[in-house]
Amino acid sequence: MSGPAPRYARIAFVASPMAEAQDARARLAKRYGASAPEDADVIVALGGDGLMLQTLHAFMHSGKPIYGMHRGTVGFLMNDFNENALPERLAAAKIALIHPLLMCARDENDGEHEHHAINEVSLFRQTYQAARLRLLIDGKERLAELVADGALVSTPAGSTAYNLSAQGPIIPINAPLLALTPISPFRPRRWRGALLPDTARVRIEVLEAEKRPVAAVADHDEVRSVRSVDISMDHKVAIPMLFDPGHSLDERILREQFGY
Repeated sequence: MSGPAPRYARIAFVASPMAEAQDARARLAKRYGASAPEDADVIVALGGDGLMLQTLHAFMHSGKPIYGMHRGTVGFLMNDFNENALPERLAAAKIALIHPLLMCARDENDGEHEHHAINEVSLFRQTYQAARLRLLIDGKERLAELVADGALVSTPAGSTAYNLSAQGPIIPINAPLLALTPISPFRPRRWRGALLPDTARVRIEVLEAEKRPVAAVADHDEVRSVRSVDISMDHKVAIPMLFDPGHSLDERILREQFGY
């Protein structure tokens, strides 16, 4: 009498263009079989964090769990690579639900652009002149003028990425929070950002937009010369990520706070 079917019987493999990742994909597909992504029970991503972000975006609305294995440069979002016992690892993996940010940007011609971001939405100055930004939270002005290279809003999953490099706080993965972090602030000199509930609606307005143009970027989707940007967490979208026991995303974020 046969036992129960594997939890994830049909596996789709995606890989970065790097030879190391492509070779791993070929070996794993030969060993475990490869399904088309639309027919698969799980997506296995082979590469680094850049490839993982691409995969999360590509399958954001599919509901399929995504399991990464590190075959790239930076692998914060990836599990360790091992070709052995992949079905067993997938069955034992823990699920972390990731909610993306939704960026709604209005450009200089009143065009509207919507993009999702797994890590962060960032605003950057486009020229040598510092940006002048007005910050509103849930419709209430909280900072009349921020003079800086820019500002970003980060999810917990993205808090250890660019947000951390900009001296923003690390957020535990299950915390219902967003980080609002300035990028190289000049004025107010002592303002280092804010922690916001993940239900907050952030609006960033660009002051002197013609003289001091600003670009808005949701992960890798860029809109140039924006006038205003609305940012909120899209709770309608939940992306399941799979992590090996003891190496979950919340454990990695906790380790990052202690420098290892």
